Amino acid sequence: MPLITAPVLTPPDTGGPGDGGGGIPIPIPEIGFATATYTDPTGEVWPLTDDQAGWFTLAEGVSGLDAAVYEFTTDAQPRGGARLRHAQPQPRTIIWPLYVYGDTHVEFIARWRALATAFTRTLRPGPDGVRPPGILEISRPDGSRRRINVHYEGGFEGQGKQGTGISSDAAVLTLWCEDPYWIDPTPIGVHRETGVLEDFLVPYPTVSSSQVLGATTVTNPGDVIVWPTWVITGPASKITFTHTGTGEAFALTPSATGHGNLLAGETVTVSTDPPMVRFQDGTPNGANWVGGLNWPAAVLWGLAPGDNEVTFQLDGSGPRSTVDLVFYPRYETA
Repeated sequence: MPLITAPVLTPPDTGGPGDGGGGIPIPIPEIGFATATYTDPTGEVWPLTDDQAGWFTLAEGVSGLDAAVYEFTTDAQPRGGARLRHAQPQPRTIIWPLYVYGDTHVEFIARWRALATAFTRTLRPGPDGVRPPGILEISRPDGSRRRINVHYEGGFEGQGKQGTGISSDAAVLTLWCEDPYWIDPTPIGVHRETGVLEDFLVPYPTVSSSQVLGATTVTNPGDVIVWPTWVITGPASKITFTHTGTGEAFALTPSATGHGNLLAGETVTVSTDPPMVRFQDGTPNGANWVGGLNWPAAVLWGLAPGDNEVTFQLDGSGPRSTVDLVFYPRYETA
């Protein structure tokens, strides 16, 4: 674990109280001026750059916010050298120094204990046995935000120097991120809905307005591939989504699950990562409809950076049939 020492500091005078959120922007190595917050698994938000909160980030020493580390799989070449076959992104480690203080020892130790609990909660299994992550979020002066899921790994130990631990101390946190990419918390969505259907010959030749069937360009503004979630609202007898750029496709046939066609107002959600298909039947998690996919041909494809040409097709659609695609752009850096 990197050893970073931090001096005992007097909280800087910013001339006024903090803003109650991330605080006043501070210069952080690798990303420039920014504010930061940490949200623990209970949903409580902890400002990290607001000196009036009783703790603040020691900007010198923050690291691990830039591009992910990759592990290569290569093939040796007969004439020397090697060819890159695959690049696997590795979990990210972030170093985040915090300075905690109080007017009295009791006030300081209460803040120290509360912060330690907030970070170590990421190591406690929830009711489902899963250890929920915390969320580190970086906000820019222009209002843009990027966040990453973190688990506490170590570092909340204090400096162990003379004079520390009485009314102030510094901790150098090591945060482990199973997914190394930063995510924009503002989702991007694409909505398509069938218009009112008309009889082609009554009272005269008519073409109904429909956005469900046909081609759509979906733009991923991020740096890496994203895995969208689809929500389909019936009626529909078969749902087919095709990435025309790669030829990958998957189809969902509701009747293959034993349910029958998707009726008007009924919804089914298709998640591409992790692969999951849930019919909203009123139960907490929904009925498992993964067997309704056209295995083994089904490919739950993702969206590459840039423009992606895709096709939505709903057989048996009606006036209230809709398709909603939602994804969160992912980035290499904060």
